[in-house]
Amino acid sequence: MLARLGHRRLWGALAVLFSLILATGLGLYCWLLAVSPAELVEARPSLDGPAAGSGQGLYGHAAAPSSKVYDRRGRLLFEMPPPHTGRHSPVPLSEMTEALRQAVIATEDASFYQNPGVDGWAIVRAVWINLRGREVLSGGSTITQQLARNLLLSPDERYERTLTRKLHEAVLAWQIARRYSKDEILELYLNEIYFGNMAYGVEAAAQAYFGKHVCDLDLAECAMLAGLPQAPAYYNPLEHLKEAKARQAVVLDLMVKQGYLSEDKARRAKEEKLYFASAPFDIRAPHFVMYVRGLLEQELGLERLEHGGLRIYTTLDLDLNETARDLVRYRLARLAECNGQQTNCPPGGHNVRNAALVALDPQTGEILAMLGSPDYFSARIDGAVNSTTALRQPGSSIKPITYAAAFEHGELTPATMMLDVRTSFVTKEGTSYVPLNYDLRFRGPVRLREALASSYNLIAVKVLNTIGVEAMTGLARRLGITTLDDPDRLGLAVTLGGGEVRLLELAAAYAAFANGGHVVHPVAVRCVEDAKGHVLLSASLQAGDHVLDERVAYLITDILSDDTARIPSFGEESTLELPRAADSMPRPAAVKTGTTTDFRDNWTVGYTPVLLF
Repeated sequence: MLARLGHRRLWGALAVLFSLILATGLGLYCWLLAVSPAELVEARPSLDGPAAGSGQGLYGHAAAPSSKVYDRRGRLLFEMPPPHTGRHSPVPLSEMTEALRQAVIATEDASFYQNPGVDGWAIVRAVWINLRGREVLSGGSTITQQLARNLLLSPDERYERTLTRKLHEAVLAWQIARRYSKDEILELYLNEIYFGNMAYGVEAAAQAYFGKHVCDLDLAECAMLAGLPQAPAYYNPLEHLKEAKARQAVVLDLMVKQGYLSEDKARRAKEEKLYFASAPFDIRAPHFVMYVRGLLEQELGLERLEHGGLRIYTTLDLDLNETARDLVRYRLARLAECNGQQTNCPPGGHNVRNAALVALDPQTGEILAMLGSPDYFSARIDGAVNSTTALRQPGSSIKPITYAAAFEHGELTPATMMLDVRTSFVTKEGTSYVPLNYDLRFRGPVRLREALASSYNLIAVKVLNTIGVEAMTGLARRLGITTLDDPDRLGLAVTLGGGEVRLLELAAAYAAFANGGHVVHPVAVRCVEDAKGHVLLSASLQAGDHVLDERVAYLITDILSDDTARIPSFGEESTLELPRAADSMPRPAAVKTGTTTDFRDNWTVGYTPVLLF
């Protein structure tokens, strides 16, 4: 009797569940058939309309006012074009390489040619999450759903994370799939999707990142672009190459999984060196402007930027930035000529082709000049890559942080003597590590003042071994360096530049030595206003927290500006000495150089007591 009662309850529950599923499915089916796009989205654009570029149909966009970027004195740096204008050139599907189409489909919607334009499981998941009272996410949308969201939903609704928006998107996607062929939908999508760097559509993206037409992209370049739409600011290879390469690898692996590529072709594409450039357009201080655009995309959101009408007042001094550009170009030209020397000059000069420069106010962190390369539009030097934010090994320019950590602990002082003699250190792997000085010489007993000023490698490692790697990396993090976060992985070589840092962050860390120990965070934007003058974003230009004893900051500054202490390595009247002022008074400058293996990277980081405009 009890068994039969249990069976009846089970079958009853299953019947109720089946009825609910059937009713929900029938209701959605009737809704899809009964609701027209016009009724659903009120006055949103019609699905019908002439071909691309006509301003009608799926390609129709209401022109938003442009946003303008100014330097600190109100001079125009760039006028950001509204979405789907400026760098937006629709091209037919036939001009898009097969590798690009396959990469996008494998990444965004593997079943694109089989599904009805809607991801049923994503809708069910959204309903379930909504019933449980949690936020509805937008992940799992098909290509057709993304197209419907980007082109047919209002800007306000487009970025909502609600069940209603998800269902509206699904209905529109289903309607699009009924009216257009798969190839037409894919062409629309590839011509409209946002790839970051102010590029809408694949042709604009190809020009913005590689300075070439979309039909000329190779497999590696296609995979790089296909990975951008998910998070354009985060995966921007011009700012975050490491993350972009990791995303490119994911795309290539998905192409292998879907049968578009062999593993060998994917591996070769991952290993290919990419050359970044941008098709020329009217812009001043391009690396800085693109850096600002990326910051605002994260702070205000892409949707607010696309509304346009912003007045963006930045910290950049255009005169200083253009002077920096001209000086960098002059020095590169001189190095190519071996500084005018005709003898002992290797063919092609010193093979120095690229350089970057950043200048900060050490009190406020305001970025006064930012030069990511001498020519933003040059593919030969990856000109569009912002080298001030790229990860590079700093060589000996990181040593002052090691010495500051040592002086802070109180165990060592600039007068402490250490022996510069061949010394073997045991690594955590149990192997022997013998650091060598740059000239392969040892100097016996030296004081730490001379060791830092003259950049002796062995002594720097001894100092770090005395205080521990965590003491040095901990101070680096307090000073704003975000990349030296794993002391166990880095080991003692970190004081010789064994880890990677960003020039912008290292310059900000040095600012604490210049300002008496206050942390400085780089500031690029002073104020952002909308068209009506309402302030949307305003920077606080105050000194940061006190993270380093001011006495230690003074000692580091004193050592780095001690011309006598660096004579053993740089000689008398070296290039690190600034010319005397008109009144014959010396002009002190604290400075530290750094060189990596095979002279691949050469750094000079320094500061002076006064910053003049």
